[in-house]
Amino acid sequence: MRSTIQFIAFSLCALSLANNAQAAGKSKPGLWEATMQSDAIKNMPPIPPEQLEKLKQMGIKIPNIQNGGITTQICVTKEMAERDQPPVSFKDQSGCQSKNVQKNGNTWSMDLVCDKTEMKGSGKVTAIYQGDDSVQSVFDFKGIANNKPINIHSETKSKWLSADCGDVKPIDIPKNN
Repeated sequence: MRSTIQFIAFSLCALSLANNAQAAGKSKPGLWEATMQSDAIKNMPPIPPEQLEKLKQMGIKIPNIQNGGITTQICVTKEMAERDQPPVSFKDQSGCQSKNVQKNGNTWSMDLVCDKTEMKGSGKVTAIYQGDDSVQSVFDFKGIANNKPINIHSETKSKWLSADCGDVKPIDIPKNN
């Protein structure tokens, strides 16, 4: 169960990083839906109901996982949409953070560096804006998780759904100072 939880946590970390890059660029404020496709997700066995319950008890919100993809909704505020900048620092329990943030036209890119006992390695996220209501991103990561090599490639497609976020709370993106 621990490896399943860690894989889900890392996948959510990758999806969050892609979402943060998406939300911080020139995009419409409101409700967005992001779907991340990955071979690792396709090959992941179904999570038994008792494990899902334990994840929920740990405070982990499980997105929709099906057909080799993870789909989640995010809320982008007007302030976040107007920033036109990605977060300069991304850090969570995995010990990963973003570095080398760059913008070139409608493309953002950043490196992801993980340096914790459970997770070591590096990767890159590239997000390409297709207007203000669609973003595609690619994430590649190589490293070691729990003393096992990992090589992850995922692609995320995000689309704007509505100006009203409903019950979905805005994501927390720190401002660049």
